Amino acid sequence: MKTILVPLFDGDSTEADILVKAALTTALQIAEKFNAHMEGLFVRGTPITGAAPVEISPRYLDGYREYWDESCNKARNLFSSFMADHDIPVHKIGEASDKVTASWREIEGSRPRTIGDYGRLFDLIVIPRIPEKADDEWMPVCEAALFETGRPVVVAPPVALGSFGKSIVIAWNGSTETAGTISMAMPILMAAEKVSVLSIKGATGGMVPGPSGEMVATHLLRNGIKTTEKTVMARGLSAGAAVLENATASGADLLVKGAYTHSRLRQIIFGGTTRHVFYEARIPVLIAH
Repeated sequence: MKTILVPLFDGDSTEADILVKAALTTALQIAEKFNAHMEGLFVRGTPITGAAPVEISPRYLDGYREYWDESCNKARNLFSSFMADHDIPVHKIGEASDKVTASWREIEGSRPRTIGDYGRLFDLIVIPRIPEKADDEWMPVCEAALFETGRPVVVAPPVALGSFGKSIVIAWNGSTETAGTISMAMPILMAAEKVSVLSIKGATGGMVPGPSGEMVATHLLRNGIKTTEKTVMARGLSAGAAVLENATASGADLLVKGAYTHSRLRQIIFGGTTRHVFYEARIPVLIAH
């Protein structure tokens, strides 16, 4: 994993800055494992003019540009300060390096579409965890990263941990999505000190027909990954809550899971493991579809 994209969000609160810094810290922890390149991305909005051609007020355009200039400058300064604080040199992304490097990019357009398109170039995308009150803004971006890039996504916790990927829990539910996520996560899994395959029984939506967790562990062992397997009962918890409870209790610093085994519409209406993990996880979550 040599290239990591970190989309930055516009925000006017201390909470937003904290979440972005946590994402940058998580991305840096990953980059240090692989001497990777981190690119910060800020997507500027385009003026909303309506479906029909209309004359746009210069005052409206000036105010719109002023807002995005201010938001972009704030995000750029935050990114630059973070890199300076950690002595990360700024390089062009195409320049090979034997240490962590960084770059900054600004693109104008739709945030979900831009991240969905541009993110295809990167090995990994790290997204800050946004509060649930910002769901209308954040979830389309997260889904674009998941469904349009073909790349794995790490959702960073609100407070970065002291390590990343030393002790990993794989939330195994038998699905194709989770199998694909494991494949994408192999470089990180192979660098881990400890990997555990966790299966949850007795929860709605917890398991689908497929190989057992024990079989997954056996195949990971064949790849040289120190792996154990654990199956637990949900005990009345949802699948998502049971996964997080067990992963946190084990001291894991990364959770690996597939996204949206059930339809997105069903998960939006009824919740679901993926959405629960998005909003409640206190450890990084590597997720893919």
